[in-house]
Amino acid sequence: MILDMRPECSFTDYFVIATGRNARQTAAIWDEVHARLKQDQRLLPTSVDGAREGAWIVADYLDVVLHVFTPDAREYYRLEELWSDVPAVDVDAAAAS
Repeated sequence: MILDMRPECSFTDYFVIATGRNARQTAAIWDEVHARLKQDQRLLPTSVDGAREGAWIVADYLDVVLHVFTPDAREYYRLEELWSDVPAVDVDAAAAS
């Protein structure tokens, strides 16, 4: 899921929210995203938290904040509900651009 945060906050433009089946898979998702952004776009996050535990990995790329959750952590934190007033971005449209 991608949330357009621009109408509500000044610290980032988008939240990207993903879920892995378990902590090992969230770590694998994070590793792949990090490697591709570093290699293809030469982008490094300004900060990363939770990579060791893997329940909720958050990486701040300034314009985009990536959140990778386990199902339990995603249900507990409910970012989609917390930010329910911001528009979601169509993932397919975002991928095509």
